[in-house]
Amino acid sequence: MPTYQFEAMDATGQEIKDVIEAPSQEEAQATIRQMGYYVTKISLKRGRKAVDKKKPGARRKSFAIGGVSSKQLCTFTRNLSILQDAGLPILRSLRILEGQAKPGALKNCLIDVCDEIEGGATLSEAMAKSPKAFNRLYVNMIKAGEAGGALEVILQRLAEFQERSQDLRRKVKGALIYPIAVVVFAVCILVFIMLKIVPAFQKIFQDFGADLPAITKLLIDASYAVAHYWYLLPGIPLGIWLFIKLVRKFGPGRYGWDLFMLKLPIFGQLVEKNIVARTTRTLGTLVASGVPILEALQITRETSGNAVFETLYGKVYEAIREGESIAQPMKDYSRPGFHPVALFFWFMFVAGPIGVLLYLTKMNSKVVDDMVVNMVDVGEESGELDTMLYKVADYYDAEVKVLTEGLTKLMEPLLIIVLGSIVGFIVIALFMPLIALIQKLS
Repeated sequence: MPTYQFEAMDATGQEIKDVIEAPSQEEAQATIRQMGYYVTKISLKRGRKAVDKKKPGARRKSFAIGGVSSKQLCTFTRNLSILQDAGLPILRSLRILEGQAKPGALKNCLIDVCDEIEGGATLSEAMAKSPKAFNRLYVNMIKAGEAGGALEVILQRLAEFQERSQDLRRKVKGALIYPIAVVVFAVCILVFIMLKIVPAFQKIFQDFGADLPAITKLLIDASYAVAHYWYLLPGIPLGIWLFIKLVRKFGPGRYGWDLFMLKLPIFGQLVEKNIVARTTRTLGTLVASGVPILEALQITRETSGNAVFETLYGKVYEAIREGESIAQPMKDYSRPGFHPVALFFWFMFVAGPIGVLLYLTKMNSKVVDDMVVNMVDVGEESGELDTMLYKVADYYDAEVKVLTEGLTKLMEPLLIIVLGSIVGFIVIALFMPLIALIQKLS
């Protein structure tokens, strides 16, 4: 269908520039008049190069590092949804939001999108050329909205989807702030004790020639190591992080690490439920928006963020191509089974042989519960797949919230016990020879 660029005046006399798709120029003008605008100029769309030549004074983009944050994209989508619901043309809506945006990656992307639309591209085509801001999920939902003539509804769904994801992410981060702050503060205090307090006591013991018990010698050796090999404190965690990053560059390494994270006690459940909530909501939103099921599964697989779930949704995708339902392959392939890289991580990070035994007992556990499979099955049978996927996502969002709060409450007493044990060890190690020295002098 041809695309026409037009200029018009609204009831207040304000000039409007936008594009519209219509079978003919007459029908385009009639549609514009129905929108309440008076057409002053209309022409068939031209190529992008012609538009670029016509705009020597185009707006300059600012220098930006990085991409667009999820919070920025969430706010933009909600604002665009409101403007579209109010009946504003899409190009005018984008110009308004681009003018309000602060200099950065989002503003630059909106400038590009507006220029593409002025050159005759559709909104989805324009957004597809700015992958820093708009991923495949976003672009395909916009494309489905354009095809179905329900862009306002799709934008509302996108905004709700992003707001829920943002809210869940914010709750998880907020719950982890307190324990992380406590650990950082405790480490700083312990380093100060090791560098200042313990050497002072050591000098006193040397001056009086006191006999030191094994526990005090161990503490003094630890203090010496911290003072002379301090670079290992940040170096060891950094080295482990770089090692994991390197391993995850390869397919089997990434799969093994992601499987290791899913099978961890308590924390693994949090990761698993979070991914199930996010992927089912993604799939439900795409299906409800009219995206074909195979394309929706492909997008869900790519945006899952976990190699185990990518493999699972890939298996479901292949099964549906062969004519099967979603529920059955989801049930059949929900047990990852044994993986040597995951076994290595369990041995390395979870107490050696004990970690291996724990992994062997947990390796056949499912990453997708039977409840999810049954609800998907019911959704397929009733023709309400998107509704059932939303219900699964809502349920797991609530589970993540409860589990996060429980994990936070569990970490507080554990931190107190661990820190209390360390402080108790230091006090006993320093005061045992001190008491013996006082008794000797008296």
